[in-house]
Amino acid sequence: MVAIVSTAAYLGLEARAVEAQVQLAPGVPAFVVVGLPDKAVGESRERVRAAIAAIGLSLPPKRITVNLSPADLPKEGSHYDLPIALGLLAAMGVVDAETLSEYLVVGELGLDGRIAATPGVLLAALHASERGLGLICPAAQGAEAAWAGGSICAATDLIGLLNHLKGTQLLPEPAPGEAEELVLGPDLRRVKGQETAKRALEIAAAGGHNLLMVGPPGAGKSLLASCLPGILPPLDSGEALEVSMVASVAGTLTGGRMTRARPYRAPHHSASMAALVGGGLRVRPGEVSLAHLGVLFLDELPEFQRAVLDSLRQPLETGNVSVARANAHVSFPARVQLVAAMNPCRCGHLGDPALACSRAPRCAVDYQARVSGPLLDRIDLHLEMQPVSAADLALPAAAEGSAEVGARVAAARAVQARRYRDVAARTNAEADGEVLEATATPDAPGAKLLAQAAEAMRLSARSYTRVLRVARTIADLAGAETVGRLHVSEALSYRRQPPRA
Repeated sequence: MVAIVSTAAYLGLEARAVEAQVQLAPGVPAFVVVGLPDKAVGESRERVRAAIAAIGLSLPPKRITVNLSPADLPKEGSHYDLPIALGLLAAMGVVDAETLSEYLVVGELGLDGRIAATPGVLLAALHASERGLGLICPAAQGAEAAWAGGSICAATDLIGLLNHLKGTQLLPEPAPGEAEELVLGPDLRRVKGQETAKRALEIAAAGGHNLLMVGPPGAGKSLLASCLPGILPPLDSGEALEVSMVASVAGTLTGGRMTRARPYRAPHHSASMAALVGGGLRVRPGEVSLAHLGVLFLDELPEFQRAVLDSLRQPLETGNVSVARANAHVSFPARVQLVAAMNPCRCGHLGDPALACSRAPRCAVDYQARVSGPLLDRIDLHLEMQPVSAADLALPAAAEGSAEVGARVAAARAVQARRYRDVAARTNAEADGEVLEATATPDAPGAKLLAQAAEAMRLSARSYTRVLRVARTIADLAGAETVGRLHVSEALSYRRQPPRA
């Protein structure tokens, strides 16, 4: 007899249908799992054997073959434990195979029969809902799975699940997890003496632009970056689901709690390439994907490995990360707003004769050369920050804080939402091609200034496009229908030239 239980394999944010086919056949007793299983799947034999023993049953003295079909699709993770166990119990006649055919099953088994949480349950729930199936999952992730709708059976242990399937003990239907309250970062009122920087931060937030801050230690770069989530509009329901799907695959969506707050990730400069863009032995999303639709803050930018930084070039341009392996090609979303900070040189005090090292300005040239030109070209706003004086710190808090700036940002984002409702772009930073030409082409004085500046500053085609995007955002903040000379002029002021020795 062959019993079949539906489950799923995860490739990026895509769930693929998998069947756990279990056969009991005469022959030398053995327990074999085939179908390109990884180490965790191969070890499921011992977990399943112990879990079934924990509920008072023993495996029959037959040859047990488990085939995870399709056999040419790599299977990774411990979530195959429960479908294998239920398929085996169905082949033994303990549970009705017809009842199991109505469900998709995921979950890890403990040696005592408990069902433990596994990453990716939200993806499995969405996949089950698309196929018209119910979902059997761990009780700890019932609230997460309930966001997808459909019939959810969230069990704590194997014996409770069997009783539910037989109708002797009904498990309660889990409710969707509670939405987390918005937790905002520091208020912009805390930032003193950096009015130009706050203006650049507002422009970056309004248009979704990447931002680079260059300034001495203590100028407020990290504080400004931490203020950015507080002025960004909250995620809408569709965006919140996208972010939660990434978190589910990464195993960081705890308690099924979804949030409307935009992600904010700030990895240390010692992060590896796999940690930043994704990968590893079992491919998992990296920091750039965990920050999807939010902010990725890279402090001390030149201290990151150059190869690691250059791996961000493709995600910043396409909003997607593709991790290629010999046996799989996995994609994760990575539409992030990059905010980077760096000192002007190794000593951090370029321009101050009393504090700068004796190698200036060569020190700055060597230090900033650690960041490649093509990566800098993908950053829309380049901001030179000056040190904050004691007189600035003695000033009272600014009258305008995150709430006021956030209101203007929300108004500008609303304008962009109406403008791009029929195209793929969501913000000015994503506008390209004919859409950008139709919406951001400046008037005659603005076009003349942009042409002159492009020649004098030797702007690349990418830099030219980014100036247009920033100018369009500045016009949106001003409530202007057409991009004018003033908007182009301000946008050009944020294109920074690298230091020269």
